[in-house]
Amino acid sequence: MRRAAALVGVAFGFLLSWGQATSPDRIREMLLLEDPYLYLMLGSGVLVASAGVRLLRRARAHALVTGEPVAWETLRPERRHVVGSVMFGAGWAVSDACPGPIAAQLGQGVAWSLFTLAGVVIGIGLYLRTQERAQPAAAPSPARG
Repeated sequence: MRRAAALVGVAFGFLLSWGQATSPDRIREMLLLEDPYLYLMLGSGVLVASAGVRLLRRARAHALVTGEPVAWETLRPERRHVVGSVMFGAGWAVSDACPGPIAAQLGQGVAWSLFTLAGVVIGIGLYLRTQERAQPAAAPSPARG
């Protein structure tokens, strides 16, 4: 299973590079609404994935790794969704990269992507730390004796 995951990751990275999704210039042009190329590529991916997941759900398919049925829950947008999307967009605009292209840039040997990756890791760490603080402390379990 790990070998298959590695192959899928390499293929995904290759396709990101080939599709120019690792190019800061292409990303900047997209964010400045100067070139629709990446928007069209992202949109086509969303359409294909949406159709595929709906077909899998209709066929009552199960996930390969967990064995759980393919399903999803529809949530109303909450404040956390808006804040997260704004933070993601701001990070994308500042770094000209998102997590997938960062991995592909590392694979290409782009040295400055290490700084972008460091920012992602720090951001995840800060998020996890805030989540730990938000969790109520677990009550100690009674001692068995």
